[in-house]
Amino acid sequence: MNKDQLSIATVIEDKFQEFIPVDGIVFPKNTVYIDAVTGGIVEEVHVEDGAILKKGDPILKLMNANMELSTMEQETRMLDAINNLQNTKIQLEQSRFLREKEMANLTYQLQQATIDYDRKKQLYENHVIAIKDYEDAERNFLGLKRQLELTRELQKLDSVFAYSQIRQINQSIHRMGNNLELLRKTIENLNIKAPADGKLSSFSAEIGEIKQVGEHLGQMDMMDGYKLKARIDERYISRVFVSQEAEFNFNKKTYKLKISKIYTDVVGGTFEVDLLFISEHPTSIKRGQTVQLRVIFSSASDAIIVKRGGFFQETGGNWIYVVDPSGSFAQKREISIGRQNTRYYEVKGGLDPGENVIVSSYKSFGGKDKLIFRN
Repeated sequence: MNKDQLSIATVIEDKFQEFIPVDGIVFPKNTVYIDAVTGGIVEEVHVEDGAILKKGDPILKLMNANMELSTMEQETRMLDAINNLQNTKIQLEQSRFLREKEMANLTYQLQQATIDYDRKKQLYENHVIAIKDYEDAERNFLGLKRQLELTRELQKLDSVFAYSQIRQINQSIHRMGNNLELLRKTIENLNIKAPADGKLSSFSAEIGEIKQVGEHLGQMDMMDGYKLKARIDERYISRVFVSQEAEFNFNKKTYKLKISKIYTDVVGGTFEVDLLFISEHPTSIKRGQTVQLRVIFSSASDAIIVKRGGFFQETGGNWIYVVDPSGSFAQKREISIGRQNTRYYEVKGGLDPGENVIVSSYKSFGGKDKLIFRN
């Protein structure tokens, strides 16, 4: 073999850290979606995509004549029903006052009848008046007394019935008030406003365009930081956990992150994770930007390592060609490869630091035991 056409690396002992490279896409840390609660035709557009808005700022206005007309009719019916219930409530209150007035009159009449009865009873006992006058006074007194007792019982029954009726009326009025509020909110939903402070994104609307119920109109990107979304090969799903660290280099500085959420649904052989910055984030980073992350599986530790290369595809890390100290040939030798990252393989056995090995592809070697280099 021509030695100059081969890639030869030296086995070294150094710090080794296992990680995998993944692409991370920058997203706002918190996002509020804006959807069309009610459908309609775009009547006015107040802002453009990318605008910085405060909560409640108008974004666009929809028009839905049929819904507005239907809402007005329902509102009218509810107001009429509430008015009728209020009138019924007033009638019940009036009945209560009339019953109390009747009780007051009977109480007064009974007081007068009691005085007259006591006086005539004494006169009758002194043989001053006839028995008829005494008996008339007694009947009047007892009749008014019984009438007052019956009226008091009726007042109790009326009070219980009125209390139950008024409670039901108040509940009905409260429910209708809530329904009216919902109807008014439905109309208000035609005026799309910013649900929070932030930057409007993914927004597109033209005057005259029809927006369907539930259609996604845009989103508010909160200005409180960023997160990264990354897709990881499903082979690592059992080794990825919440709070696992990752890092990436940006503008000659390393930034640390941790996994905050794992989406276990596997799509296309990968699953998705969300990552948050542990401390600061790059000030010049932008939404939608892609950066290469290193998802870390182990801390740095001492190990014997060898540079990555094409030999692994042919050998599976089970053997390698070791260059003789004379430099004139390379001998096939069984080895054991452990962990790996984007730059190195960890050598578990078969090689010593300082030995030189061929790390380029072995595709054309035919698995020979020995390679002899041309002079």
